[in-house]
Amino acid sequence: MECAQEPVSNAGPAEGPGGSGIALELLVHGVGGTTPQEMLADPRTVRIAGDDTAALFRRADDVDAELRPDDHRGGPVPEAYVWCNLTSGNSARALWLLLLPFMVANLAHWMRPTARGRSRTVRFYGLLVRLVGLTLTVLLVAAACEVALDLAAWQCAGTRACAERHSWLGFLSPDLSHDGWWSRPGRRLALAAVVPAALTGLLWYLSRRTWSAYESVRPVSHLDETDEDGDHTSLGRPGFWYGRRLVARLRAAHTAAGLLTVAAAVASSAWRFDRGPDSPAVLETLGVLLYTALAATALVVLWVVCRRGRTENRLDQALDTRLVRRLPLAALLLLLLAAGYAGWERPGWESAGRLPGGGTTFGGLALIQGALVVALAVCARALYRTAPDRRAVLRGLGGPAVAMLACALGGVMSGGVSQRVSDWLDGTGTFLAGPPVLLTWQASVIPVLLLVLLVLCAGLGRRAWLLRRTELGEVELDHPGVSVDPARTRAIATTRVMATLTDRAPLVVAVASTATLLLGAGAIVGASLTDRAPGPAARHAHAFVHGAAQTAQGLGSWLIGLGFVLFVTWGRRAYKDASARRTIGILWDVGTFWPRAAHPFAPPCYAERAVPDLSWRMAGWTHATGGRLVISGHSQGSVLAAAAAWQLKPSVRKRVALLTYGSPLERLYGRWFPAHFGPAALSSLHREVACWRNLYRLTDPIGGPVRLAGDCGPEVDRAPLKDPLAYGRTARHPLPAPILGHSDYQADPAFAEERARLLARLGPRLPAPREQEERRNDTAARPPARAETTVPTAPAPAPHVYIAAVPQRTARATAPGLRQAAALALVSAVAFLVAWACTRGAVAGFERHGALVPSDAAQVVAAVGATGLGIGSAIASVLKAIALLTPARPEPARTRVPVAPRAHGADEPSASDLDAVADAGGIA
Repeated sequence: MECAQEPVSNAGPAEGPGGSGIALELLVHGVGGTTPQEMLADPRTVRIAGDDTAALFRRADDVDAELRPDDHRGGPVPEAYVWCNLTSGNSARALWLLLLPFMVANLAHWMRPTARGRSRTVRFYGLLVRLVGLTLTVLLVAAACEVALDLAAWQCAGTRACAERHSWLGFLSPDLSHDGWWSRPGRRLALAAVVPAALTGLLWYLSRRTWSAYESVRPVSHLDETDEDGDHTSLGRPGFWYGRRLVARLRAAHTAAGLLTVAAAVASSAWRFDRGPDSPAVLETLGVLLYTALAATALVVLWVVCRRGRTENRLDQALDTRLVRRLPLAALLLLLLAAGYAGWERPGWESAGRLPGGGTTFGGLALIQGALVVALAVCARALYRTAPDRRAVLRGLGGPAVAMLACALGGVMSGGVSQRVSDWLDGTGTFLAGPPVLLTWQASVIPVLLLVLLVLCAGLGRRAWLLRRTELGEVELDHPGVSVDPARTRAIATTRVMATLTDRAPLVVAVASTATLLLGAGAIVGASLTDRAPGPAARHAHAFVHGAAQTAQGLGSWLIGLGFVLFVTWGRRAYKDASARRTIGILWDVGTFWPRAAHPFAPPCYAERAVPDLSWRMAGWTHATGGRLVISGHSQGSVLAAAAAWQLKPSVRKRVALLTYGSPLERLYGRWFPAHFGPAALSSLHREVACWRNLYRLTDPIGGPVRLAGDCGPEVDRAPLKDPLAYGRTARHPLPAPILGHSDYQADPAFAEERARLLARLGPRLPAPREQEERRNDTAARPPARAETTVPTAPAPAPHVYIAAVPQRTARATAPGLRQAAALALVSAVAFLVAWACTRGAVAGFERHGALVPSDAAQVVAAVGATGLGIGSAIASVLKAIALLTPARPEPARTRVPVAPRAHGADEPSASDLDAVADAGGIA
């Protein structure tokens, strides 16, 4: 790899210590974090900048290294950036794992495929993900309302036996409190609404506090220089790591949505009672006005979520202060009005059964989430077709699959909490009606989903076992001339095979998301048709079916509760135990790396603090000293290093060398986030920094090669490092060398070798732009032109360069295509009508006969078939409409332009000729 060595006259300080050759190695640790003493290999370290959250450290002897450059000619000055407290900190942050569905939904926003010329579709993709995030907020608050309002205040407090078992609810019970003031159903609901309202307020507070600490950190501004390659990735845009305005807007909208959900839950049962024949007209009118205000405010919330996305091309300092302040206050005022409306005295109103509207709410949310995920898949596929990338996960469908998993996690957590609280309040299962039937059905499909995943894991295990047999031979070939130790060989081969399982994650995600979508649809259909839990619904079926339904219902209930408890326990252990954190830390650090673009209540983005820290340090040090700088990143630290390099000015970026090891830049980020870490983005980074080398091992389950296409690839990736360093005992390794895997890359001699090569290539001066250096080398390598002394002959035909003409966009919305789209939409509408009619008939027959008779079963089959036909026709009509609205991309016309041959007689056009042609119209 060649790096330019010529100075840049206008890109650095005039004179300073940099002239004496001082160099700095900025170390950035990876997953799990480490101490500055371990990073700097010195027990005496000093914090030179930063705070308790993130800071820069040096060895005590190197604090004033810039004042003593002659003492550091033998190597670079090491400096450690420690950012582990941004993601770990104290054990209380394990509670952030409860926000996992929000974090996963936010990940789906950044997983969109690479797109070319489809800015509207990109914005529509972001809008769909934001709507998915909004439904998750409503789902969480609705689950809290189910626990506090329905199970506790409505069912348990309204049942004498349950209230007697839980004396703390005695003052809410009409029987135990002798018709006390709080015993009225509406007042019980108004009091219980404090719990979900407090939960919403807690989420607002956490988001507000982390917003001030993370999103409000201003990054380095580089608006005064033009970055010609900045369009390869948005991570280099000035406002990418400064999303304070969007997060503030979304925080206001989601807070208002949560409060509106609580208000609707409080007022729904009172409004249903007021619509009766004996209710006063005044209360019915007040209920209509209240629900009108709730609907109008909900529309404003939707408008806020849909109106604006991220502003990345500039530092957006403005804040929508009126909207941010007034929208949550308006929702809070409506909640207070709903509490007052529900607490009005209503003679004859008693609580019985489940709280009205609960099943409709959860069913509607499930349907909306399924429709949004399907629309997101259609949008992602349309984007992928503009710039296909075979390395992208699931051919561009990684975002929709992850969004489906976010919805599944939200449903599992909501159903698990509701089911556990119901079992706690009614241990015998005889007093309370329990949570809505849909939540029980969703819990019952969990054993089926686990069985599918178990079969998949068995298949992956068999494949790994077969691959291990192949790796045994590869290990012996990699260590020739040594005595073979079967146990040692098996250990190395097994570690290599286990490292490859990371590349099977897309298959697991695809199977899990597809199975979740199908099983969730089945749960909705089963709950709608029977209005009973799976066990009672299958009471009259075959004995095996009935037993399977009861087993799934009971096992699902316990699994969902056990999983929830283990989830929180493991989360806390991961933040207290370093080994446990390294096991699952990569997933958490990947999830919290990205800004909160889709959900404001997701865990905060640590990169919005870390990336500005690193970019400020690199820009400030190079400007003050003019010295050489190598930023050395391990694992997740390599991602932070790359993101910080993209944020530098082009002139500063050309003065920085990049050393990555154990890096997931391409293996994880390049595949899962192709729009931001795809081949074009990584290639541009390689061209813009002074030098870049990447180290990896075959035993590393996280790091891997960068795999740059073209001439850049071999220059970045070094051949896989040996792991272990020695197969057996040697004079240099008298004891068995450990298998390092993802850790301790500095122990390999290749690390120091590559770092020295990078510093040597940087040189004591500032590098010139690589394009100018390559063109200068190319010109110097050409032989001198010889004088024409021979007899002139007929001139050879001049070479030609094909110039791509500007394509004309032609409309594709032809009359036959419009008729086909309309016909598909009509078929979809008719199919849904047939499905609705058959479903109503089957439900009526089931209620009449008490079981599914053959005629009712036929209607169920017809309803399922019509539903499938309707969904298929709807998707086809949407795809057809997208095709009609997509402008055509005709093959560009090519014009042959003759170019004079080069002076030395070559047939190819010269570089200057190509530049002239490119300026004229572009080269095809």
